Amino acid sequence: MAIKADLDAIDWKILRELQDDGRITNVELSRRVGISAPPCLRRVKRLEEAGVIRGYRAMLNSPALGMGVVAFCLIGLNHQAEAELKAFADRTRNWPIVRAAWMVSGESDFMLHCVAPDLASFQNFVIEELTSAPNVDTVRTALTIRQVKDEGLVVIHA
Repeated sequence: MAIKADLDAIDWKILRELQDDGRITNVELSRRVGISAPPCLRRVKRLEEAGVIRGYRAMLNSPALGMGVVAFCLIGLNHQAEAELKAFADRTRNWPIVRAAWMVSGESDFMLHCVAPDLASFQNFVIEELTSAPNVDTVRTALTIRQVKDEGLVVIHA
């Protein structure tokens, strides 16, 4: 797949550093990528404006906040017409327990990443919200045991 943005080696270095530490100061970022601070800041702004950098957020420790259950749900719909797919995607935005959602190919139509305070809360969500949602045919769940890797979402080789 072709890269949709015109990025040079410095841009890739900036992206790698920001993905590893979004709170890095511009001065430290510029030092790490080998350019002075003003052009570094201009590059970051250009990457933001181009939509390459979508935003910044803190990575929270969910168990420390009382959210100890992480699970994935694979959802199969009865009908996969565009309107039904869009309706289910819209519905996921109203479920706080769903932290990320993907439309997928294969045996399922959606994959949901869920975080809940406890097993009972997750089970209630699955039974009361998910399986009773319109057009939902199948729900398969996978409770996580422990996270073994947590990297930025994009592999950067530069």
